[in-house]
Amino acid sequence: MKIRPIVQGDIPSLKVILDNTGLFPSEMLEDMISDYLANPDSTDIWFTVEVDGQPISIAYCAPERMTEGTYNLYAIAVHGNQQGRGVGAQMMEYIENLLRDQGQRILIVETSGLADYDLTREFYRKCQYTEEATIREFYAEGEDKVVFWKKL
Repeated sequence: MKIRPIVQGDIPSLKVILDNTGLFPSEMLEDMISDYLANPDSTDIWFTVEVDGQPISIAYCAPERMTEGTYNLYAIAVHGNQQGRGVGAQMMEYIENLLRDQGQRILIVETSGLADYDLTREFYRKCQYTEEATIREFYAEGEDKVVFWKKL
């Protein structure tokens, strides 16, 4: 298992992961990642875990605008057939260490408050994130946003 930055050739495999997990529509990926792939000065962070030369996960983290040293983990997913093996926890440790080494201060993670996301919220708690805020009906009527926070 190897954690590494995403490259252009990973896009088809990453779309499969997105379709499998439902994190966000896979057709959005190329537009979302285009600046990162084209701009060597991008402060965005896209990474994957590779097993036997094949990406099995996707993560996207970027700085929060108008802050000093605060990043937001906008997306993290592990293909369903690889879940429950500690891959997600290793990814969280990787991004935390990377940001800490860069001198960043805080990592924010946001998720849905729906019952379907109970395991997701529990995952962040196990990774020692503090549930910092709930924004009612943020995503849709009846769907809150839950914000987690961690000091790096």
